[in-house]
Amino acid sequence: MVKRYSAFSIFKEAITGHKGWGPAWRRVDPRPKYDVVIIGGGGHGLSTAHYISKVYGINNVAVLEKGWVGGGNVGRNTTIIRSNYLLDGNEPFYEFSLKLWENLEQDLNYNAMVSQRGVLNLFHSDSQRDAFIRRGNAMRLNGADAEFLDTRHVRKMYPFLNFENSRFPIQGGLLQRRGGTVRHDAVAWGYARAADSRGVDIIENCEVTDFIVKNNKVIGLETTKGKISTRKVGCAVAGSSGRLVGKLGIRLPIESHVLQAFVSEGLKPILSGVITFGAGHFYISQSDKGGLVFGGDIDGYNSYAQRGNLATIEDVCEGGMALMPMIGRAKMLRIWGGIMDMSMDGSPIIDKTDIDGLFFNGGWCYGGFKATPASGYCFAHLIATGSPHETATAYRFDRFRKGLMIDEKGVGAQPNLH
Repeated sequence: MVKRYSAFSIFKEAITGHKGWGPAWRRVDPRPKYDVVIIGGGGHGLSTAHYISKVYGINNVAVLEKGWVGGGNVGRNTTIIRSNYLLDGNEPFYEFSLKLWENLEQDLNYNAMVSQRGVLNLFHSDSQRDAFIRRGNAMRLNGADAEFLDTRHVRKMYPFLNFENSRFPIQGGLLQRRGGTVRHDAVAWGYARAADSRGVDIIENCEVTDFIVKNNKVIGLETTKGKISTRKVGCAVAGSSGRLVGKLGIRLPIESHVLQAFVSEGLKPILSGVITFGAGHFYISQSDKGGLVFGGDIDGYNSYAQRGNLATIEDVCEGGMALMPMIGRAKMLRIWGGIMDMSMDGSPIIDKTDIDGLFFNGGWCYGGFKATPASGYCFAHLIATGSPHETATAYRFDRFRKGLMIDEKGVGAQPNLH
């Protein structure tokens, strides 16, 4: 039985020497058979396990993670949550996700440090202003919040930005106050603990080596911890998707690229929210520990390595210097990389495959973290009912064949541009 966290439990443990705290989730070996097996113990896999047990009442579930919980992309991102999308295929889904974020800590009984401090997208030209106004209107039509700020309002919020940059003058911004940041690894831990409390087995250091398929139906998995029988398998392994389903001869409309994230030394509070640079690809916030957390473009080449190259580091730092020159006084503390599953149109896939009982969740590009709750909820709905959730009906494989792409950037079928 998982102990419920509360002010009373903290007080009780404080006066009894903190001897009553147990592990957040059990360390277990796999059982021979499960109703559902989720491959991937990251944010999306664990949130799927939580919602499929809580909402749909399926508790005989296993989550298989080849490494450790939180060791993949969910622990390597820049922590931003938002729902400021333009297209109808995306905006309702991400707004659903943001609403789940808003109640996440109460739902999980876990401090994920959800901080709705606001996300400000800066614009630097007349055409960008028009595009942002259009996006803001689309957001409002879908029930999200959006505010248009002129230069005066932006300067009042962040007076230290480089407003007089002759190449990229800041002309205003699109603000979503309900956006913000969440402590990324705490999201994984919270979902793991909540799923475990409902009987889900979370099995770390257990890699899937093969699928067992008979008459085009999944009947089990071969893993490094033995054979597991199951009739339903959900794949949620981000940039490792191609390698995993490639064991079945399936080719995905996805490429794997590295996205780097950066953290500075700890500083006194200087950033009250999230800022994105519209003239280049740069976004930045400040963590609770004082470090500036920032990032930019993916590395353009295909890779399964969890590290990137110096050219991208230089490009990201140049964007930061153009936006806020004072960042040059801060020391870089650490850099890491996550393996992104870059789809052909820049939007995700939550769908059944041609193999009965095999479900796929991927193609999140570098927007997977903000989608974590809705991705898990919609994937759980698909696995449990066999039909897509109402907010994820556009995220099908056949959209590429039918020409129904969801291309937010409008850059075409080149994954490393999305």
